[in-house]
Amino acid sequence: MATSDLVDSYAVQGIRVFEYLFTVPLDYNDSESTETIKVFARRVVPSDEAGDNDPDVCKRPYMVYLQGGPGFECEAPLSKSGRTKEILDRGLQLLYLDQRGTGYSTPISFSTLKAMESDEAKANYLSLFRADNIVNDCEEIRKILLKDAVDKKWSLLGQSFGGFCCTTYLSFYPASLKDVLITGGLPPLVNNPDPVYEALYKRVLKRNEAYFAKYPQDNAKLRKIYRHLHSKKVTLPNGGILSVERFQQLGLDFGRHQGLDSVHQLVAKSSFDLTAFGEITYNTLSRIESAQGFDSNILYACVHEAIYCQKEASNWSAERLRSQYAQYFNFEHIEALADESRAIYFTGEMIYRSMFDDYVELRQLKNVADMLALKSDWAPLYNIEALNKTTSHVSAVSYFNDPYVDLELSIKAAAEIKGCRQWITSEFLHNGLTMNPTRILGELFRLLDTDVE
Repeated sequence: MATSDLVDSYAVQGIRVFEYLFTVPLDYNDSESTETIKVFARRVVPSDEAGDNDPDVCKRPYMVYLQGGPGFECEAPLSKSGRTKEILDRGLQLLYLDQRGTGYSTPISFSTLKAMESDEAKANYLSLFRADNIVNDCEEIRKILLKDAVDKKWSLLGQSFGGFCCTTYLSFYPASLKDVLITGGLPPLVNNPDPVYEALYKRVLKRNEAYFAKYPQDNAKLRKIYRHLHSKKVTLPNGGILSVERFQQLGLDFGRHQGLDSVHQLVAKSSFDLTAFGEITYNTLSRIESAQGFDSNILYACVHEAIYCQKEASNWSAERLRSQYAQYFNFEHIEALADESRAIYFTGEMIYRSMFDDYVELRQLKNVADMLALKSDWAPLYNIEALNKTTSHVSAVSYFNDPYVDLELSIKAAAEIKGCRQWITSEFLHNGLTMNPTRILGELFRLLDTDVE
């Protein structure tokens, strides 16, 4: 049985934050195991409703925020602003959850895994950190926090992968949910990642076209950079390798507002360094390293393809499918560099085996990643019948130009969720919730309140 401890509280600019550690089972499917993990959450209420430093004085309904990822924690709320303000102003209190394996929730890093006896043990452990168990954790926490409440339902707000988790929650515990808001995260209801990457490679192509239309001069700059990276081993400050493929992975930022511009700045600085000094300087290498979060979020790399798997293996889906798009991405670097007429495109949110050579924290997990890629007995993540019958109120925003979550697959998912009100817009990219929470949440709440015949 799960337990909880209130470990700290503090007040900042109009809100009081209560920090909890919940003790939950590591493996919900192993009834004989007594192994547990800690899951951390911040409960946010208006300062004037916190009582005498007593969180239970606040009787507002809960909204749980589920962060994008997989493998990323919630940032601590530092004021009554942004999405925090928007939710509190609607009479709710917020629970910011660090999903298992992230932040303060038994975080995963190579140092936490290396004590395990074998690669098989590491792979088995990492397999327990997908949406199914994140949702199981949420359900245990709900039972604790709402045990004395008259209404034992709560609401969800899921961003990106957090929206995937919301849909899993709707599948397995529909009676626990009231309102569900999903931003850029209606998941592909698939059994393996192949349909996801078949669609997303095409969307990444479009984002590259937008990039080179905006910065056509970068074609020549990138060829100079790639020739340099191909001809010599370039080591990053933390010991990682800046290969051609790793530089191309900067395109992961193309799904965010001003992402094209931030990548251009790194291209321009790298090109300048090569012209001025014959090498990419430490300062620029440090900026490139900081732009790529796989060393600090190894869970993101290790289980990313697995978040799409139901009883099927991913089998390095992005790696296999990229050969279909070699004419655009030019992975055969020597031949591609000889053709001045073609740009060498950036890649996007794809995981490749080469990353487990290029990133320091991933190197000793390459065999573990192979095991996870070959695993075919993944538990189900979605129950279509339950989604078809849900009585929860669901609204979702999908972004027309989102290169992370494919629009057409999101439309299909929305059609399976009974009563889901889907807003499709080209006004924002994937991080619309961060850029304009008032607009995004205002529209989603409006959809919940609007009758559709």
